[in-house]
Amino acid sequence: MVSSTSVILFKVLLVVLLFVIAFNLMKALFQFSSGKHNGKQLSHFLGRRVFFSAIVVVLLLLAMATGLITPNPRPY
Repeated sequence: MVSSTSVILFKVLLVVLLFVIAFNLMKALFQFSSGKHNGKQLSHFLGRRVFFSAIVVVLLLLAMATGLITPNPRPY
């Protein structure tokens, strides 16, 4: 059986990664709307968002495979 602290830590990690994804998306939005190209390009922030999204998907698949989390059998 998996301890509840590891499940909570995993969920906190997922929430932090989702905030990082949203932050990179907002940075890309501000860069796109301002039209300024100071330093990093728009694709830099969008690429980071895709990278962190891929990490979230891999972590979810690994957690499901190891039994750390279980999918909801009744989605309604």
